[in-house]
Amino acid sequence: MSKRSIVKELLKSTVYDVDVLVKGWVRTRRGNKSVQFIALNDGSTVHSIQIVVDLNTISEEALKEVTTGSCIAVNGKLIKSMGKGQTVEIQAKDLTVYGTADADEYPLQKKGHSLEFLREIAYLRPRTNTFGCIFRLRHAMSFAIHKYFNDKGFFYFHTPIITGSDCEGAGAMFRVTTLEMEKLPRGEDGKIDYSQDFFGKETSLTVSGQLEGELGALALGGIYTFGPTFRAENSNTPRHLAEFWMIEPEVAFNDITDNMDLAEDFLKFLIKYALENCMDDLNFLADMYDKELIERLNFVINNEFKRLTYTEGVEILEKSGEKFEYPVKWGVDLQSEHERYLVEKHFKKPVILTNYPKDIKAFYMKQNDDGKTVKAMDVLFPRIGEIIGGSEREADYNKLKARIEEMNLPMKDLWWYLNTRKYGSAPHSGFGLGFERLMLFITGMGNIRDVIPFPRTPKTAEF
Repeated sequence: MSKRSIVKELLKSTVYDVDVLVKGWVRTRRGNKSVQFIALNDGSTVHSIQIVVDLNTISEEALKEVTTGSCIAVNGKLIKSMGKGQTVEIQAKDLTVYGTADADEYPLQKKGHSLEFLREIAYLRPRTNTFGCIFRLRHAMSFAIHKYFNDKGFFYFHTPIITGSDCEGAGAMFRVTTLEMEKLPRGEDGKIDYSQDFFGKETSLTVSGQLEGELGALALGGIYTFGPTFRAENSNTPRHLAEFWMIEPEVAFNDITDNMDLAEDFLKFLIKYALENCMDDLNFLADMYDKELIERLNFVINNEFKRLTYTEGVEILEKSGEKFEYPVKWGVDLQSEHERYLVEKHFKKPVILTNYPKDIKAFYMKQNDDGKTVKAMDVLFPRIGEIIGGSEREADYNKLKARIEEMNLPMKDLWWYLNTRKYGSAPHSGFGLGFERLMLFITGMGNIRDVIPFPRTPKTAEF
């Protein structure tokens, strides 16, 4: 018996009249009383390979269980196709059914299901062309991220998923505990006594690996994290997930300008990688969902990112004459509509905003001499708005301590972070890229639930 061949490789083959073995799932079956045509897909590519079944060789009875969704193996001969739409096809010699799919019950029997419906059957949606493309692209981008940083001499640094500190100070965290909910231990003040918990203190799922990542950078020079993060925000929007993945590089001795250079180079590398290695999937998504997708990807890699301060950006928005849903003035956190105006209408190129008001940014960002702003940066993309957020970190012990106290953050949870500024502190910078935000841009999809295999949102954790 032949060794199994991958459909993606067979479709590129220029060697004909050879015996092959393919295994996969039936997308369609059609034909007449003398010949049947089966479209078989194994997930390696958006394209299926055509199986030609001569009913004189394989009986109609043997094909009875070959329905849309069934899993089969086919031994046959790879030949040059005379039909339109494919260069090769397989003349079947024998066929084995591994798993049946009842034609009356199989949810993907018909085409044209809505994305909303497919979210309800997340256990099956990877079988569709759309989600096959998305998840192959997700793999390609994951690989490209590791390749970029490895080739640049960075070290992949594993930060904890269970943490005792809140990086952003937002408080929207999932608690981790082994305490029995029915009989929580309480102290004399009535509060839960976490000293009896597994870790002896209150712990949660991480919202970011940044603080621990900084420790790595201050020892190894340049590190990056790439892992799951969690936010317990009750947000049912197309841009929010409760569980998502983050890429967070941290680099010793980088200032804010170095940080911007790294972010721009990184994003361009990833998009270029997708264009060079994933065009079949990108073309399918462009044809089906977003006709401007390829143009928008090229738009990013072909333009230098415009850099300006938050203050300059606000002045442009105030003078724009646009009627924004959210009024804009100095000191407010910019909304997606403001960010997209700067990118899509004013500059017509990606934008990096810097020097944000300190009151709307995190405690760890380095303050500017004006006392009002910090060395923060946000990278803004068309259609997405903010795709990267980062900053130069405060490296001075006294300034960082004063900022923690000013914001009334719990020193008992941050003492270790503050102590890094006592022992060989150094200038350093970093940023965070939300992986699913990147995937929204790469795929052209409109809802963040559609770029992760099993989305976690309020009231949704079934699959």
